[in-house]
Amino acid sequence: MKKIALASLLAASVFALPLLAALPALAGDTPAPKNAYLYIGWPNDGEVIKNRRFRVWFGLRNMGLAPAGIEWPNAGHHHLIIDRDLPPFDEDIPADNNHLHFGAGQTETVIELEPGVHTLQLMLGDHDHVPHDPPVVSKKITVTVK
Repeated sequence: MKKIALASLLAASVFALPLLAALPALAGDTPAPKNAYLYIGWPNDGEVIKNRRFRVWFGLRNMGLAPAGIEWPNAGHHHLIIDRDLPPFDEDIPADNNHLHFGAGQTETVIELEPGVHTLQLMLGDHDHVPHDPPVVSKKITVTVK
């Protein structure tokens, strides 16, 4: 009886392993408090901005800021995502014109956008620019640049 149970368990694991390997990881390895709260302080969701060049400031509660490359518990640095969906939670956050990195621990920036409707969202990255576990992200907001 034990041999049959063991054989069944082994057979099930042989079929399950490929399925488990195909599942994406949910986040990086750096832990974040479950009550961490990341937000865009300005502009507000739905804001109409009259200048193409404007200031964006970032807010963070229940976590700290640390520069990229510095591993510190419950800390990370900001990434501003412009006109894109969130990147995969188990990979480095891209660095390009739509994924701006603030690896020195900055809490605000000035950006310039073409006239039109744009989305902005923040994501906190760990010392290696990987999202925390659980990921710490702001609400995605929409702004209209005149």
